[in-house]
This record gives sequence, C-alpha cells and structure tokens, in this order.
Amino acid sequence: EENGHQNKRLKSDADEEDAEDQNRKLPKRKIVLLMAYSGKGYHGMQRNMGSSQFKTIEDDLVSALVQSGCIPENHGEDMKKMSFQRCARTDKGVSAAGQIVSLKVRLIDDILEKINNHLPSHIRILGLKRVTGGFNSKNKCDARTYSYMLPTFAFAHKDHDVQEELYRLDRETLERVNKLLACYKGTHNFHNFTSQKGPRDPSAKRYIMEMYCGEPFVRENMELAVIKVKGQSFMMHQIRKMIGLVIAIVKGYAAESIMERSWGEEKVDVPKAPGLGLVLEKVHFEKYNRRFGNDGLHEPLEWTEEEEKIAVFKEQYIYPTIINTEREEKSMANWLNTLPIHDFNSSAVEMQTNNKNSK
Repeated sequence: EENGHQNKRLKSDADEEDAEDQNRKLPKRKIVLLMAYSGKGYHGMQRNMGSSQFKTIEDDLVSALVQSGCIPENHGEDMKKMSFQRCARTDKGVSAAGQIVSLKVRLIDDILEKINNHLPSHIRILGLKRVTGGFNSKNKCDARTYSYMLPTFAFAHKDHDVQEELYRLDRETLERVNKLLACYKGTHNFHNFTSQKGPRDPSAKRYIMEMYCGEPFVRENMELAVIKVKGQSFMMHQIRKMIGLVIAIVKGYAAESIMERSWGEEKVDVPKAPGLGLVLEKVHFEKYNRRFGNDGLHEPLEWTEEEEKIAVFKEQYIYPTIINTEREEKSMANWLNTLPIHDFNSSAVEMQTNNKNSK
C-alpha cells in the first residue's frame, strides 16, 4: 500500500516536471494583463525589493506568475528580466478596477485561470492581450481615470452640527463642489499637491482633462458620492490633496482663493484626504490604439468585453471594503477632525509681512 502511495506521488511529481519542461519550451511573448484589486492591507502596488515587511500587490502577483509557470523564478527576483512595467503606482490602501501591467511571459494554456488560482480572491486578472515587443504600459499610457468614493457628510459646513448617518447633500452644495472641482481642469503647477517637488520643477505641471462629483446615493444608511478625475498622469498623493483642498473650502476652513494660490510658487498647506476611497478606474491608450489597434496583428487596448467582470469585482470587493472600513474605522470622519489644525492663511500673511519689510 505504501508503495502504491509513493508511486502515485512520484507520478504527480513527474507530471509537474513534464509540464515545467513544456513551459520552458514556450516562447516568451509581450502581453498586458488587466488587473483589479482591493488595496486594503497593502502598501500600494509597486514591489519594494528588499523590504518584505511591507506587502504590496506586486508581491502577490509575481508569486502567482512564478507558481503558475508563466515566468521562471529568477524573473520574479529581477523584474527587469521580464520587462515588467505597471501603468500606475497606486498608493497604500488604494484599490484598482482597471490597472494594466505589461510583461513578457510564456503563453501557457489556460493562463488566466492558472494565475488566478494562485492569487487571493481580492486580486484578479480579468483580461490579457498581446502587445508590440517594445510596449511599456507606463510610457504608452496617455491618460488615467480615478474615482474617489466618500461619504457626503465630508461636505457639511463646519458650523453645522451634523449627524453623519442622517446627512444628505443638497443641490446647492453639490453644484459648489463641482464648480470647485472644474477649476482643476487644464494645466497647473501641482507642486503643493505632492511632496518632494519644488515650485520650479517642470514635472510638477500636470494636465487634468475632467473632474466632477456624481449624484449622491445611499448604501447601508450612509449617503455617498463618487468624484471622477481624468488626467494625463498624477503624482504621489496629488488626487487626495486635490480633493482634500476642495473639502476644506466647502466646509469653510479655507477661502476659495487658496486654489489659485496653491498653483503659484509659494508653499501652501494642502490637506490630504484619506486613501481609502481612491480607485484606479481605467487607463487609456488612445495613441497606441490608433497606431497598432487595427494593424491586423494586435488588438486595441480596450476592455469592453471585460466591463461586466470589472463591475462585478467592484461590487464584490472594492465598494464593500470602502463602505465597511469607513463605518468601522471612520477614516473620513477622523480626518475631518484634523482640518482645523491646518494653517490655510499663513503663507499669504507671511508674504504680506515680507513685502512690508522689504519696502
């Protein structure tokens, strides 16, 4: 009997080795993967080599790619070997419904199923397409769309006593929010909306195509709204600070004029809204699609067939996580309590003082 078990075990090991040999013979191809994930509990998307205590989405992804046989183990250790590139580095706790990564893999049978079998359920690969050999998902991406889900009581004026569960956003306040969000459209110097960039750094200039807040809706007694923003590219914390500043203005902590000031050279104290509600919705490859989408060899990087799967994933993993975490940890409510600590006037006052002194 023991021999019988041993034979079976040897046979399955041999089968695995055969499969691995077959995989090794497969040519490597450049592909993109469409990913969705809930970012709670992760330190962002990008892998930190040599820092294993901070788990990232890419740690789980690379492990699944190796285990499924798409890439050899040494490619997992040195990601340059598989030309790996993510489209957007999402920050700690941020989720994605349409992240794209490009890499070279062996195109094994049932590849998506095999990768997903080695991933936790809150990270899914929803689609795969072949791309040109020189394709780089970060450089070829010409725009990114993010959404930010927040409880609407974030927009209640600071002088009003608000019952969070009962608060409902009125039409006038929503219109004011949208008027302010629309001010971001166009090209501005966003050095105050990120760290480590000075006012004269050319890379602090960013182009925003659209930004608006949709109609509020109620889930589990809490009224929520979703802000959408589409831009060429974003710096670390930029979107959260853009939203944080609008909240500070609408709540009555800062004057509307702070927006214009924040794009100038002086340092302005811009508050950063919590990461919880931020979701990378979609990445756009319009130029690439025009050039290669209909060349007969490559497909355009559009995911209409996967939209249903994306919607299901959001309903199952992203929205419940945002709503439940907000209820349990009160990240927005706690953050709103920190707004009075910010100094929204000092730099302007300091400037006036300096001007008087210089006269």
